[in-house]
Amino acid sequence: MKRNFKPASIYLFIEIASSMLFQMIFVASSLYQVTTAGLSPLQLVLIGTTLEAAVFIFEVPTGIIADIHSRKLSVIIGYFLMGTGFLVEGFFPAFWPILFAQIIWGLGFTFTSGASEAWISDEIGEEEANRLFLRATRAGLYASLAGMGSAVLIGGKINALPIRWGGAGLIMLGFILLFTMPESGFRPTPREDRSSWEQMSQTFNEGIAAVRSRPHLITVLGIGLFYGLYSEGFDRLWVKHIIDTFELPVIFAGSQVAFFSAIKAASTIAAIFVLRSVEKRLNTSDPRAIGHAMFLVTGAISAGLVGFVISPVLGVAVLAYMLIAVLRTISAPLYRSWVNQKLDSGTRATVLSMSSQVDAVGQICGGPGVGLVARMVSVVAAIVTSGLLLSPALILIRRANTQFKE
Repeated sequence: MKRNFKPASIYLFIEIASSMLFQMIFVASSLYQVTTAGLSPLQLVLIGTTLEAAVFIFEVPTGIIADIHSRKLSVIIGYFLMGTGFLVEGFFPAFWPILFAQIIWGLGFTFTSGASEAWISDEIGEEEANRLFLRATRAGLYASLAGMGSAVLIGGKINALPIRWGGAGLIMLGFILLFTMPESGFRPTPREDRSSWEQMSQTFNEGIAAVRSRPHLITVLGIGLFYGLYSEGFDRLWVKHIIDTFELPVIFAGSQVAFFSAIKAASTIAAIFVLRSVEKRLNTSDPRAIGHAMFLVTGAISAGLVGFVISPVLGVAVLAYMLIAVLRTISAPLYRSWVNQKLDSGTRATVLSMSSQVDAVGQICGGPGVGLVARMVSVVAAIVTSGLLLSPALILIRRANTQFKE
């Protein structure tokens, strides 16, 4: 007898499991790339740029596939591919294999990006889904703490192990979803009406039309572009900045994984409390309320980036990083809810995928430039540049709020 699983419960399970596994991987991956693989600052940024290039190339086609065929199947394929990519990275500590791994797991990410949000929106309704995004993010934060602890236990001696175990776990998640994930709210295009590229082109054009018919959505996607421009340099270089600039506390017994896990764990605990407050106070069905929150969050992130690199004291730099991490955690579901306002079911996954693609374009454009600044000047100058790249988003947020009032 087949058991029926509630869509909201499955979405929460996906968020919890993936958050734990991804955090296990990401705590170790930056250290793995800097120490075990010995990548230079420019190579670190190029690794990220390659990942985002893969996202840019595959995001919309995979989103269209989710709109035409099956969002469930798209999500499952995505976790299989992401797990495979991390296994490649974890077993081959060199620039070219790691570069290839980014393409594999970047492709996998595009199968899940947009598809999972569109799936749950169709299963339980847009308004309920927007509330669930914040709840799921908070639940994922708790799970990520377990991921960090697992990374310390597994990777204390060999920092490649959390990457390998996490990759295997993502593949297992795909198998679990194959048997538990329902899909009753989505109506795929009938087989006789499918014409492959013609149907994909039509769905893509409808997605473009949906964006163009909403001026505020164009502005919101522009904000996503600046978030992409700044994030690549910071994500790839903050660990190297701390390792190169400061001597790590002796209480961590020389375990770099433990030190960075502790920082991320503290940031996550703080984010849980802050996100809970935001969830209670913010009306996610009001785009103007989301816009006001985004303005405050974005301004604080930009200032925090500068504070992080100019501090000569490790404790201050860590606090600045924690502030940035908390605010970025809050901004993600807020931005997702902003884009998700009043989208048509038939193009929802496509439009949400476009938002991820815009972010990828920003990272592709911003990453190499920031990497060159790191190579020719310094890592400090590169991260300051990242902070400055985010600041124009404040102007667009003000503009979006004005458009929502009209």
